[in-house]
Amino acid sequence: MKRNKKYRPRPILRDPLGYVVEGMVPLPKYDTYMVDLGVKTHAAMANLTQGKATKTDINRLINAANMSEALHRRGFGKEYESVLRTGIDALYEVAKRGADSHKFVLRASEMESINMLLELHDAQLEIATVKDIERAIALVEEELRNKRARHVTEKRNEHTEGVTRAN
Repeated sequence: MKRNKKYRPRPILRDPLGYVVEGMVPLPKYDTYMVDLGVKTHAAMANLTQGKATKTDINRLINAANMSEALHRRGFGKEYESVLRTGIDALYEVAKRGADSHKFVLRASEMESINMLLELHDAQLEIATVKDIERAIALVEEELRNKRARHVTEKRNEHTEGVTRAN
């Protein structure tokens, strides 16, 4: 009996030792990457607080929340679970309210919760290594692939399209 799956060869590493050593390097050693990431997430939060947030800004914040949750599951910041939960729930509510109109407006309690979530995200990235980030990304992708994510959908006539976050 013939299988219907297409053959996909495994990727081959050109420098396996370099890959292992690179995985042990703390993420803050990559200054430009950390600055760029921090500017993007905090600019998205600034746009949200000023009432100028776009769907791209909300997606950036949701991606930061996804990464924080994945790092939390891997043991980074276990004592801040309440901060993580309230921040994710606040972000979900903001995204859900603005999904139809693309006008994302914060409430005061939501702003505080999301700010605390971003502080947690920044602190987690300060202590994580490249390998930890790779594993966290793989965890988020697995959650999305296995449909274990809570979706924020837009109401459209023909189809729905949404932003997601892992539970």
